[in-house]
Amino acid sequence: MISPPTIYDVAAEAGVSISTVSRALNSPGRVSAQTLRKVLDAVDTLGFTPKPDAVAKARRGVGRIGVIAPHTSYPSVARRLNGILSAVGPRPLEVVLFDHESAAESDSPLLASLPVTGRLDGLIVISIPLDEAVAGRLTGLGLPTVLLDVRHPGFDAVHTDDAAGGRLAAGHLLDRGHHRFGFLGEAQTSDRYVSPSRRRLEGYRRALADAGHPLREEDVRLVRHRAREVLAAAHDLLSRPGRPTAVFAADDTLAAGVLRAARDLGLAVPRDVAVIGFDDGELAEVIDLTTVRQPLEDSGRAAMERLVQQLGHRTTARDVALELELIVRGTT
Repeated sequence: MISPPTIYDVAAEAGVSISTVSRALNSPGRVSAQTLRKVLDAVDTLGFTPKPDAVAKARRGVGRIGVIAPHTSYPSVARRLNGILSAVGPRPLEVVLFDHESAAESDSPLLASLPVTGRLDGLIVISIPLDEAVAGRLTGLGLPTVLLDVRHPGFDAVHTDDAAGGRLAAGHLLDRGHHRFGFLGEAQTSDRYVSPSRRRLEGYRRALADAGHPLREEDVRLVRHRAREVLAAAHDLLSRPGRPTAVFAADDTLAAGVLRAARDLGLAVPRDVAVIGFDDGELAEVIDLTTVRQPLEDSGRAAMERLVQQLGHRTTARDVALELELIVRGTT
């Protein structure tokens, strides 16, 4: 009785190593098109039967990329995802989304578990810091991984300098001649990490202090990302005697809450109160909001391009810092 062909036979027929055959059948995105063709021709010639779905995946040439993020929490994540998808383009890659609770609202803000359903050939983690155990697992698995908007030693990361964004906002408001400043940001439940909102506040506070205008604690409001709470905090901030004449909000949605509160209180913008946001999404353009622009789509594209490089061959971890830009509109 003739024995059925094995993976060793396929490797010999294709003139490649056994590990290359395994990669071609299980992670086709990690081999060249020429090598994949050789392996598939050998499979056909020998009548090799691997795992039920392996050849189907290889024939499609599809690699699966997981994207873990607080997809349902922030508009900025959707724009980063747009950048990821645009970078995929015609490449034979399938993007699978895994929603995660916002780190700011979680008692356990670090990514402590990985997807257990389905095969992944690569992973992008957005705005969720890594637990040390998960970082160790990713390293041990050799799973190509890129971090976006967070950083961890030994991993590729794409990010911006949030503190620098706070300094940009402070400098612009100081140049406009303001002396009483406020801040509206997102509260964080756990102190196990430093949120983007807190980093933006730190940069803003430091720049104001260096200019001789320290930010008073009573002029800082940190709230959950909920419309009712944002509006209540903004109303409180702007209705007190000695209120700020300029407010920096940690994102454009929070800034929109400040603008709504100013309108409710009969305050003219920017004459009575100036407002700056952060992100520069479509909302900022529509409401003519001065804001700190993050290159959100560019960050997604950069993360995906870096992951593709990892899929091709293992590379030394790189840290990619993207620039911020102040966009001046009608609210300052």
